[in-house]
Amino acid sequence: MGSFSRGNTYGFQWRGLVPPAIKTLLIACAAVFVFKTFLEVAFQPQVVGAFFHYFGLVPFAVVHGYIWQLGTYIFLHDSIWHLLFNLLFLWMFGKDLELTWGKRKFYFYFFLCGIGAAVINVAVKAVLAAYGIGSLVTAPTIGASGAIFGVLIAAALVFPQQQVWLIPFPVSIPMKFYVLMIGAIEFYFTLATPGDGVSHVCHLGGMLVGYLYLRRGSFLYNFRNVFTDWKRRRLRKKFEVYDRDHRDKPPSRPDNWVN
Repeated sequence: MGSFSRGNTYGFQWRGLVPPAIKTLLIACAAVFVFKTFLEVAFQPQVVGAFFHYFGLVPFAVVHGYIWQLGTYIFLHDSIWHLLFNLLFLWMFGKDLELTWGKRKFYFYFFLCGIGAAVINVAVKAVLAAYGIGSLVTAPTIGASGAIFGVLIAAALVFPQQQVWLIPFPVSIPMKFYVLMIGAIEFYFTLATPGDGVSHVCHLGGMLVGYLYLRRGSFLYNFRNVFTDWKRRRLRKKFEVYDRDHRDKPPSRPDNWVN
């Protein structure tokens, strides 16, 4: 019987295309969407509404003890397009991050940004409600966009010069400028269209949390350097005062030197 060696065969590496953490997040979001679709088909719309209000992000519910909403809202999506766009952006900008950081660090960062975005969203609405602007009883915020915007800012910091195509235009720009443009657009829509049904505050909150987390070391280094420079200036002044006071004084016993 004939035989052949498999040593020179090459297979497509799916692990590099869809890393494990991103694959798990994609499956989880898709599974929750399928379950939501089943509820829509099998039950009355009130059941789906209750499902969203129980697991989506509702500020009034969060401040009254529904803390799990800070994390569960990430996996809920309203439409197939909402789901597909979020999963596409998560894969596009998160793949290289996970391959660079590893699964555990990527998981931690993703949920840090998602939960942090939710906390900022609740805090902003609570402050506005205290001044009579809006209310804590709102439609639930759903979707992984807050966490994904945190992934975007991480991609800009870790791979600032990586080229990004501006679809559908045949133009590419560095990642840092692309993410800066996305952030500016979100900030504009936060002020210009506050009632468009999109939680721009949540998006910006995810970017802010991710930026502060990734740059925390530089903030500490800057504080340490400022403190160190202050100590050096203080010691230099003390030395100058001591040198000026003892510059013209002869040794107390010039005939007795200790070698």
